[in-house]
Amino acid sequence: MADTGEPSSGSKGAREPGHGPGLGRSGRMSRERKLAAVLRLLRGEDLDHVSRSLGVTAATLSGWREAFLSSGEAALATKPTDAKQIELGRLKAKLGEVMLERELLAEKVAALESGLPLGRRRSRL
Repeated sequence: MADTGEPSSGSKGAREPGHGPGLGRSGRMSRERKLAAVLRLLRGEDLDHVSRSLGVTAATLSGWREAFLSSGEAALATKPTDAKQIELGRLKAKLGEVMLERELLAEKVAALESGLPLGRRRSRL
């Protein structure tokens, strides 16, 4: 029998159709599969049943569920203006970049107008 990278718990028959093995070749589960597992728990499926069907421990599933719920709670606790604040920060950073670029260009224009040589360019080789 070839090694498929799946846990050899003997619970292959307990897996539901369409849910397949839980862990990938690297021994990790994708974010989408973790989300699906957590949603199964939140919809009322038994923790032990989901654990066996995915080939992960009940403790791991419980940790995913707690992390998911705490993130959701944090999202509900934030102010509605948070998205506006993020956009404001992004625009301020962009404004800073544009102002810096403008200052550098003004210095180059002043140097060209005064006849001073510009800084030497280095070869890109």
